[in-house]
Amino acid sequence: MENKKILVTGGAGFVGSNLVNELHKSGNEIIVIDNFVEGHIENLNPILDDIKLIDSDIRDEKVIEGLAKEDIDVIFHLAASFANEKSVREPILDMEVNIGGTVRLLEFARHNNVERFVYTASSSSFGKSASLPTTEDVKHNPSTPYAISKLAGEYYTLAYNKLYGLGTSSVCYFNVYGPGEYPGEYRNVIPKFILKAINKESLVITGTGEETRDFTYVSDAVAGTILAGEKQNAIGESFNLGSGIETNIKSLAEIINRLCENDAGIKYVSNRNWDMVNRRVTSIEKARKSLGYDPATDIETGIAKTVDWFKEVIE
Repeated sequence: MENKKILVTGGAGFVGSNLVNELHKSGNEIIVIDNFVEGHIENLNPILDDIKLIDSDIRDEKVIEGLAKEDIDVIFHLAASFANEKSVREPILDMEVNIGGTVRLLEFARHNNVERFVYTASSSSFGKSASLPTTEDVKHNPSTPYAISKLAGEYYTLAYNKLYGLGTSSVCYFNVYGPGEYPGEYRNVIPKFILKAINKESLVITGTGEETRDFTYVSDAVAGTILAGEKQNAIGESFNLGSGIETNIKSLAEIINRLCENDAGIKYVSNRNWDMVNRRVTSIEKARKSLGYDPATDIETGIAKTVDWFKEVIE
């Protein structure tokens, strides 16, 4: 993807900023919308002078309408009210941002000759999958407002291709991690573990530690996302982007403790009442065959790179 005018929503966030930095390398003209609830300006510091940054919410109708003069070619939609736990506490906010904001952007794309629209879905929408590894056509079983709203956004995105001929695609992320993800109340397990390990604190696991996830290094997720915006056969389709490898949380904690030389060990607490998924791993065959998606970073290498980034940020 080269020499395009590209809008990235949520472009100061963890995955969004990694995507923006990669797109910038190819000579694209980039506009970022981010309200900095989850995003960090530091993630874009190296290229701030080369991009247009709009500090706003995707629900702001005037801001979105004002983009009509930009002649945007491609939209990568990553902005969201993030996290299952937050959505349980604030379901209306979750619905307004993740569904309402998505539909507003799709309407903008439909009426302004946008060539491609790539939506980023969440593996949480699969819930307790009936079969593993999870394929794109498995029945979804969302159990939180976040999982429901992200699935609704995916359905809207694909429907806009069928109804209006908009060049839409959806990519579903499976536990993406890596540099650029700052720890926080609603962030994922890896940045929380790394920060605790660097501070020589025990890593707290909710559950038995045998629960599994499919951890995907951010550069692999970004590569798959860009491919979904490039490939013609991606239009009207959804793709799971993961590593295709199942890792249990206890093993993850042990890797992080070892790499951080943390002797404080692991503690276990009870599961949260909304967290009912014991195993998660995806099939990446559809993305591999249709997009040429080929994740290259194993969990040990990815964690090591993430730990190095954390130490730089802390210093």
